[in-house]
Amino acid sequence: MARLRVLARLSRLLLVLLLGASMAGVIAVGERLGLKPSMALRQRWSCWFMQRLVAALPFNVQVIGAPPQEPMLWVGNHVSWTDIPLLGMLTPLSFLSKAEVRHWPLAGWLAEKAGTVFIRRGGGDAQRLREQISQQLADEQPLLIFPEGTTTDGRSLRTFHGRLLAGAIDQGTPLQPVAIEYRRGGEADRVAPFVGDDDLVSHLLRLFGQARGEVRIHLLAPISSLGKERAALAFQAQQAIQVALFGDDEVEQAPRRQARAA
Repeated sequence: MARLRVLARLSRLLLVLLLGASMAGVIAVGERLGLKPSMALRQRWSCWFMQRLVAALPFNVQVIGAPPQEPMLWVGNHVSWTDIPLLGMLTPLSFLSKAEVRHWPLAGWLAEKAGTVFIRRGGGDAQRLREQISQQLADEQPLLIFPEGTTTDGRSLRTFHGRLLAGAIDQGTPLQPVAIEYRRGGEADRVAPFVGDDDLVSHLLRLFGQARGEVRIHLLAPISSLGKERAALAFQAQQAIQVALFGDDEVEQAPRRQARAA
């Protein structure tokens, strides 16, 4: 029975991915013909695709709060590759992703055609990245980043890196903090996190072999970036997400330590 469930879920996922590949193919053909789709159109198509992709994932999803009505820089905690479709289905937006994702089979191509901004960690291109983020926000195109810089197991939160927020400060763009939590059997989900040396295929097989998990997405109050230092802004966003995920008990951290890390 478990094997049949995995095969059924993988078959449905494959159909959705084929749909995404067809959409990306249309964009690629348009680019070759000199008809480059706008970022706004890419974001709308991506959101529509993400909604279908989430429907193929083994999660029951609860969204708490409403998406903002104006373009913002979204910042969230990062647990799994599934964060991307789960958050991308909420509203048209783009993502900031590590450069390695560009080379993932199919997924990297889909991400590129959807308008993903890729970053090379330690690549010395911090200024170029700041300019990319700033330009996207100046064009009123919302962008989602994961300021932790890596995934966690969902039971803790890493320091938010303030340098990724410089573009929002440049443009005076508010932050939209979003907290995502995975639950299974009333506890933190140990299957959904995508961490360490895990590979995508193995993770898919484990995830699809389990009963449906629970996902709660908290859309928190926006945070103004006006007149703020990037370290302080990162710390404020981190605190808001920390409270949403774990309550008030663990929010008393040292801002000085946060400033050194940012």
